[in-house]
Amino acid sequence: MTSLAKSMKKELSLLQPSDIRSFDEFASKIPGIIKFTMGEPDFNTPEHIKQAAIASIAANQTHYAPSNGTLQLRQAAANFLATKYQQNYDPADEIIITNGATEAIYTALTSVLNPGDKVIIPTPTFPLYIAITILNQAEPILVDTSSTGFKLTAAQLQKTLSEQGERVKAIVLNYPSNPTGVTYDQAELDELAAVLRNKPIFAICDEIYSELNFDQPHASLATVLREQAILLNGVSKSHAMTGWRIGILCAPREITAELSKVHQFTITTTSTMTQAAATEALANGQDDCQPMKEEYQKRRDYLIEKMSECGFTCAKPQGAFYLFAKIPAGLIQDDKKFIYDLAEKAKVAVISGSSFGPGGAGYIRISYAASMENIQEAMRRVKQYVSERLGK
Repeated sequence: MTSLAKSMKKELSLLQPSDIRSFDEFASKIPGIIKFTMGEPDFNTPEHIKQAAIASIAANQTHYAPSNGTLQLRQAAANFLATKYQQNYDPADEIIITNGATEAIYTALTSVLNPGDKVIIPTPTFPLYIAITILNQAEPILVDTSSTGFKLTAAQLQKTLSEQGERVKAIVLNYPSNPTGVTYDQAELDELAAVLRNKPIFAICDEIYSELNFDQPHASLATVLREQAILLNGVSKSHAMTGWRIGILCAPREITAELSKVHQFTITTTSTMTQAAATEALANGQDDCQPMKEEYQKRRDYLIEKMSECGFTCAKPQGAFYLFAKIPAGLIQDDKKFIYDLAEKAKVAVISGSSFGPGGAGYIRISYAASMENIQEAMRRVKQYVSERLGK
């Protein structure tokens, strides 16, 4: 009997299931495990947002919304971005409401890529960009930034463009970064913009963690390279709304007109009641993230202190809720083997750094979207685990 699985899209054979999800499933089966695996706020959605969704359902707002999103939500998104970050997009025809930032990434890359195109992706990075690039028969150009503070420099970008030639179609920048928490200041983004300006290259700016900047105001490439930028944002991280699946995709109107075709033929529209909730979040909850951010910052500082005491070298996160830590000498240096050993011996689950591409080997990612109580207990376990192996 013929196996039809062999006749499917050939690029699928180049992909593997998510390391993050696979390990999380493994770790979840260990009794008493403390998990720092998933990038999901441990806070609940604010009450006023939930009530807006309930009111929407009660008012029978359960029918199709316009494909690009309700005008009310697009207006709220436009006001939010303009007020917070001086990013100015017309809600009528420069904003699309997507099924989470994940669909925004898919729509953006699928819209701009042709077979054989190249996409510059600084690493370590969120692996979804790489997978979607491959599925679109394009080539991911992975630029290891571990030697430059986990940030792409203008010199690295210029060198990569010179080496890769005219087939470079896009660059993907995620800041604050998953997995490192590192972000760019405006001067650094201005330097990158100077390299990209007037070239036929799209700058896909994933700013889903924009509200979680700890040490400096959020800066954006989209504000200085608007004509080439495709901006991604959403409410998942800022308003603890991961399960509501609302993303924001912005670009100049002639680009948005093309993006909307892929969006429309992929999902038709996002759900009406979740759009009502997101409208409330962006219109009347612009500062909902502040108490979350303050708590994340306390957790970050505590984790850096305790992990450093155990011998881990940490890139100080300036945003998001991740700590990227180098495994100390004397412990298992293969990060994929290390996380399984740590889970089984110490009952602490983290993610291997190599899951995020070049520059991540020998590191682990810790999501501190977890209670301080769990973090403190986990650090006690990690300290004991290290002491037993290094004799400290």
